Amino acid sequence: MRLLFSFVQVLSVFLVVFYLYCRSPAFRPLKADWPRPRGKVRLYLVFSLIGILGNFLGIPVVGGEAIVNARAVGSTLAGLLGGPVLGLMVGVTAGIHRISMGGNAALAGAIATTLEGVMAGFVHLALNRNPERLVARWVAFATTFVGEIVHMGVVLLVVRPYPQAVEVVKFIGPPMILLNPVGAMLFMTVLLERQREQDQVAAASSARALKVAERALGLMARGFGPEVAAEIAAIVKEETGVGAVGVTDTERVLGFVGMGEDHHLPGTPIASPFTRQSISGNAVVFADGIDQTYNCRVSNTCPLNSVLIVPLQLDGAVLGTVQLFEPRAHRFLNMNKSLGRGIGALLSSQLLEARYQEQKNLLVTSELKLLQAQVNPHFLFNALNTIIAITRTDPARARDLLVHLSHFFRKNLKRNRDLSTLQEELEHVSSYLEIEKARFADRLVVETVVDPTLLSLELPTFTLQPLIENAIKHGLSARLEKGTARIHAYRRDGLAVIDIEDDAGTWSEPSGGGGLGMKIVDRRIKDLMGDAYGITIACVPNQLTRVTVKVPGQKVTA
Repeated sequence: MRLLFSFVQVLSVFLVVFYLYCRSPAFRPLKADWPRPRGKVRLYLVFSLIGILGNFLGIPVVGGEAIVNARAVGSTLAGLLGGPVLGLMVGVTAGIHRISMGGNAALAGAIATTLEGVMAGFVHLALNRNPERLVARWVAFATTFVGEIVHMGVVLLVVRPYPQAVEVVKFIGPPMILLNPVGAMLFMTVLLERQREQDQVAAASSARALKVAERALGLMARGFGPEVAAEIAAIVKEETGVGAVGVTDTERVLGFVGMGEDHHLPGTPIASPFTRQSISGNAVVFADGIDQTYNCRVSNTCPLNSVLIVPLQLDGAVLGTVQLFEPRAHRFLNMNKSLGRGIGALLSSQLLEARYQEQKNLLVTSELKLLQAQVNPHFLFNALNTIIAITRTDPARARDLLVHLSHFFRKNLKRNRDLSTLQEELEHVSSYLEIEKARFADRLVVETVVDPTLLSLELPTFTLQPLIENAIKHGLSARLEKGTARIHAYRRDGLAVIDIEDDAGTWSEPSGGGGLGMKIVDRRIKDLMGDAYGITIACVPNQLTRVTVKVPGQKVTA
């Protein structure tokens, strides 16, 4: 009983050390990082240290020939989270360290620890398609429990003389079989709680970025000038809580709010080399105040010490920057770093929307830009409201949808060529469809059937997105029951044919200026590929609307 109590104390110290590490900036618990090479290296280092620490904190028994230890917790969790190879590597590392400590049971312990890591790795492979079960507490408990029973069997097989093996198992078996599974379960609990905290922080960051975007929506339509810049700077500062926020164009300060606003005056030329670097390189620049310090070139008494500078871009060209500053007394939070990047991306999207709205009535040479602006503001509002609603119930899903929203607008920013491949068109609409499926929940079903040999087919940029948006906005959105949108690409009579269908059957001939998106798509196909090609529309009322795109069927090597 005294040995059992002593081992409980060891595990308690173990858990305190692990908890303190989990609270440190070095800890990266995000599950999305684990399969990546850098994530696996991090897991290897962490769990190898846990295994080695388990050896150091172990309690010698049987005259020092064996130790009661928590080494298996490291190799088991490594296998569960990283797979057999990682479990093997951590087990071997901790096992070699155990052998270096000596004792008749050292080799058996090293073999058993390696086997436990590999066994947990096979559990990882069995449950990898269900990540929630993989990190469940009971899985960690059960896997470690079985592993420790195997450990005792290895001791009985390897340690000689056999009576000493029995004595070793008698001493180390009960505490390790009973308490190591509990320790693994508690370790997994700490890991999951830290993950949950990270998810909540990310969700809060996403919600704040969306709040900034929602409040700034429409400002860009008034032009990117000093008045709008001052309003944007005030909104960003209020939502992020940083020390100061500045907005510049490529030459001068347009707006500045917060600490240092007495000398960072609107209209003054850009003085910071960091800002020049961000503009010239079209890149995010971060001076953390430690390795790189923001040194104000305007005033020696400026309290600002660190800065995040995010370029605002339109069609790949930098129009200005958004700058987030912190004073010497405050550390720049990682959340504010990612938040600043997200705000920059969303404001860039709004710049794009504002610029393209001005080009709606241009001739054919401006129609590509016009189609890029056809992303209806209501879609952005609906997306924002959908994500904000989901943030309350499913932060991970909300974060995924924010990534889709960012990808959608980023592709809008970058797509400035006349022609795109069918694969690029499908990738462009996939993020849009993910957001719409989240908005309509189970009322929207999307079916995509594409001949693989057509993926490299070239067609005018922004051919699919307006047609799919039209099918959802003017067709399926009005239905109370489940609706289906279909994308079908195939070859027929030497042509490449793409059908966009919905089962609402609500299409009617547009009047006045309606149907602008379809008209532009049809005209651009004809302008770029000939009058023999374009779009046709067929409708069976209340049953089906089919928009058919016909373009030349290029010969593609499968």
